[in-house]
Amino acid sequence: MRVQICAVGRLRKGPERDLYDDYLTRFDRTGRALALGPAQLIEVEDKKGGGMAAEAALLERAVPDGALICTLDERGKLMASPDFAQTLGRWRDQGRQDVSFIIGGADGIDPALRARADASLSFGKMVWPHMLVRVMLAEQLYRAASILAGGPYHRS
Repeated sequence: MRVQICAVGRLRKGPERDLYDDYLTRFDRTGRALALGPAQLIEVEDKKGGGMAAEAALLERAVPDGALICTLDERGKLMASPDFAQTLGRWRDQGRQDVSFIIGGADGIDPALRARADASLSFGKMVWPHMLVRVMLAEQLYRAASILAGGPYHRS
């Protein structure tokens, strides 16, 4: 199952980018044997200043046809890492070819796109900077693959 991380804005060089790249490389390596991955970052920018609706249109164009859409949103479902791993494994086992994780910009995700999503995930009630959410998602993808592989990375 291919994974897309569709996000508003550009993740520039720096510590966040280094962490993101490291965890995604680990996910690709661990997930390959589990039919998870590869993972791809698709970044969009609304250069015309159209707000959340314009960002949503760009994000929707980035999502492959038929992909399961999961938004990252503070209103989403709170999950423990093993539950996220089981969810990812279930989507794969249901024959989903693509799962697209959507990360909005500074103002969040347009309500119409949130309503269209198949799932919504929260990293807590606090609002996180969208650049950190990318890192946190990449780490959780790697952790999920490690859990599904029976690896030692996750200790509960």
